[in-house]
Amino acid sequence: RSAQEMKHMENISSLLQGSSSGDYQRPDPKSEREAVAAPGEQPWEMIMDKKHFKLWRRPIEGTHLYQYRVFGSYTDVTPRQFFNVQLDTEYRKKWDSLVIKLDVIERDLATGSEVIHWVTHFPYPMYSRDYVYVRRYSVDKENNLMVLVSRAVEHPGVPEDPEYVRVRTYESQMVIRPHKTFDENGFDYLLTYSDNPQTVFPRYCVSWMVSSGMPDFLEKLHTAALKAKKMEIEVRDYMSAKPIESGGCEGKASVAAPEHKSDGTCSPAQLEYA
Repeated sequence: RSAQEMKHMENISSLLQGSSSGDYQRPDPKSEREAVAAPGEQPWEMIMDKKHFKLWRRPIEGTHLYQYRVFGSYTDVTPRQFFNVQLDTEYRKKWDSLVIKLDVIERDLATGSEVIHWVTHFPYPMYSRDYVYVRRYSVDKENNLMVLVSRAVEHPGVPEDPEYVRVRTYESQMVIRPHKTFDENGFDYLLTYSDNPQTVFPRYCVSWMVSSGMPDFLEKLHTAALKAKKMEIEVRDYMSAKPIESGGCEGKASVAAPEHKSDGTCSPAQLEYA
């Protein structure tokens, strides 16, 4: 499905950009929304059209929230660098000034799934938010894709802290398709994202925060990837990392990160993304 969605968005991007001959005409809003949405899906509304990315949103049925979708492209960074920079939690602490905490709580050595605790600043006067989520990544060489998926989970090792507001609804999916290979400059990416920041602010305020914060985050991510490319900072190569074969707990080895103690029990349910 990831491959199908990426192909669909690439087709839409071509439609919106037009040809190099300058005969581009933006479709009317209704046809544009219908084009972005897959058959049977609720339509998307474009809210931002920048040089390197386009941002859409659509209401989440039965809530006051939106789901967001970003389709972007870069030609000066390799897919591998962009992929690794997103996964390297230690590096993100350096380039993302909004991060208060970002720790791997638990790791499944067999699948590579990780439970992450992320605490981030929110705009004043709101409290900082914290997320506990499981993430899984994969590289599909056959379809020339890289995929990173995350969703919120409960974890006994990270109880709520009264200093932060716990975000319990969060989902993110990033699909990266190289223009050529994983190690040559140029790729497209598709990010689909939603969360419930547990705020009493009206929906339009939350929407404004996302639409203003998204360009800033993507620019910081791009700059961080460029620095990794120039070897100004060492980033772990997640693409080359292989799961460690180990027994126990139905073939899965779940371990606590060094900064957290473990009672030796396995909890694969915490690490399953489904």
